[in-house]
Amino acid sequence: MGADEREERAVVLDADVAIVGAGAAGLSLAHRLSRTVPGTLAPSVVLVDAPPGPLRPPRRTWCFWEAGEGRFDAAVTAAWRHLRVRPPSGRAAEGDIAPLRYKMIRSDDFEHLVGHDLASSPAVRRLEAAVETVEDVPGGALVRLRDAGARTLRVRWVFDSRPPGSLPAARTTLLQHFHGWYVRTAHPVFDPRTADLMDFRTPQPADGLSFGYVLPVGPREALVEYTEFSRRPLTADGYESAVRRYTEDVLRLGGLRILSTETGVIPMTDAPIPRRVGASVFRIGAAGGATRPSTGYTFAGIQRQTRAVATALRQGRVPVPPPAHSARSRAMDAVLLRALDSGRADGPALFSRLFTRVPMRRLLRFLDGRTRLHEDLAVGLRAPIGPMLRSALELPALPRRPFDGP
Repeated sequence: MGADEREERAVVLDADVAIVGAGAAGLSLAHRLSRTVPGTLAPSVVLVDAPPGPLRPPRRTWCFWEAGEGRFDAAVTAAWRHLRVRPPSGRAAEGDIAPLRYKMIRSDDFEHLVGHDLASSPAVRRLEAAVETVEDVPGGALVRLRDAGARTLRVRWVFDSRPPGSLPAARTTLLQHFHGWYVRTAHPVFDPRTADLMDFRTPQPADGLSFGYVLPVGPREALVEYTEFSRRPLTADGYESAVRRYTEDVLRLGGLRILSTETGVIPMTDAPIPRRVGASVFRIGAAGGATRPSTGYTFAGIQRQTRAVATALRQGRVPVPPPAHSARSRAMDAVLLRALDSGRADGPALFSRLFTRVPMRRLLRFLDGRTRLHEDLAVGLRAPIGPMLRSALELPALPRRPFDGP
C-alpha cells in the first residue's frame, strides 16, 4: 500500500448515511433517523453542515398547515385557524380552517429544536465543512470535504439537499420572490387570530402578480412580506420600496420598528426534478422536488419525503425519495403556471375567485394534494375555464427550455 493511499484511508470516515446540507430537509431527515425505533435498523448518520458564509442557508420562515399536534410544535412561533385573502378591491374571503392550523416556524427555532435532539443521539454525527464532490463508488458513495483535514466520507447512501447549480429545462418557470420585515408597531394594529395569506391590494407588476402576506404574532408584532410571481427578482432597493409602500399605503401601520428582515427566491417550475442522481446518491427537499410548483410551499413536502426515506432505510430498502406531490397535482400546477406566464389568467382575480368560491379548508387540502379526483375537478371548475383549458391543450406541444433566469 502506497503512502498516498494510506493517508487517504486514514481520513476516511465510514457511515451508513451522509446528509449534505443542514437546512429544513437535511435537519428533518437527520431528526427522523436520530430516533430509536424498536424492531428496525438504526443507520449511522453523518450530517454535513456548510460553514458560516454564502453556502449556508439564510435565516427564513417556513409555513405549512396540519391538523392537531405536530412533530415540530415546540418550534412553532405562532399558529392560526382563521385565514384571509384580500382581492384588489371589494370584500375579503375569510374562513375558519379547523381542525387544521396554519403554522409558522422560524429557521433559528427549528435548528435549535432539532439540534438539541441530535446532540443526544449516538446515531448522528455532525460535521462542519464544505463538500467538494459526491461520487458513486462500488457499494456506496464518497463525499469529499473541503476542510483542514481534507476528509472523505465513505457511506452507503448520500442525501444531498443543496440547491442545484441550475434548474432543469421546463415549459414554464416562474420565480416566487419576496422580501419581508418582522415589525413591531407603535400601537396595536394586528389581529393575532387572523393570517393574511394573499393581499392583492398591492400595485401589480407589468408581468406576473404581486401580493402582501401578513402573519401577526401579537397585536403589535407581525411578519409582513411583499411577494411577486414573475420571471425576474427585484433589486434590493426595489424590495425595500415595495414593502415600505405596502406597510404605509395599504396597511397603514403608522410608526414601526423593523426587528429583522428576510428575502428569498423560490422556483415555480413544471420541470421534472430528478431525485436519484446516482446509484447511491439522492436529492431531497427543494432540490428533490419538495416544493409545490403552484404555491412555493415546501415544508410539508419535505416532511412527506423524509418520512418515507427514513422508513425505507430502517426497513433495509433502497431509499429513493418519493415524489412529494402526485402526478395529478403536478399536471394541474403546470396548467396554472402556463396560464399565469402567458398572461391569459389574471392572477389576483384567479386566486381571489378560488378562495371566495371554494371552502378554505378544502382549498388548503387541494393545495396540499390531499383531495380526490372529483374534488380536484370541483376546484378546477371554479377557475376561469377558458384560459386554463387553452393552456392545458397547448402544453404537450411546448418544448422544454433551460431557464435563463438569474
